Amino acid sequence: QVQLVESGGGLVQPGGSLRLSCTSSRFNLDDYAIGWFRQAPGKEREAVSCISSSEGRTYYADSVEGRFTISRDSFDNTVYLLINNMKPEDTAVYYCASAPFCADPQTDFGSWGQGTQVTVSS
Repeated sequence: QVQLVESGGGLVQPGGSLRLSCTSSRFNLDDYAIGWFRQAPGKEREAVSCISSSEGRTYYADSVEGRFTISRDSFDNTVYLLINNMKPEDTAVYYCASAPFCADPQTDFGSWGQGTQVTVSS
């Protein structure tokens, strides 16, 4: 199965910012809703944001609203997740995945990448 590739994670101090990238060399991300998910140690994987395929509508979990921004760059075939004002509770492995619609359940998302580690610590 074709996988997406995440990048951009790292170690950031509280209050800092990161921009995560999700790309594919095999299919056009514009044809899919792309979701960002995260999994912290000992916790369930949770959805944090999604961007729809057709209209580019964006969706955010309540816990990240106002600090996370999802966007597409069609030329680069990349979906970005900009994280501002980072908090220790943002520490997790971040994944992107594709689905027909953002409203699809997490189990219907596919092409999961390997994830990128984000650590927020002073």
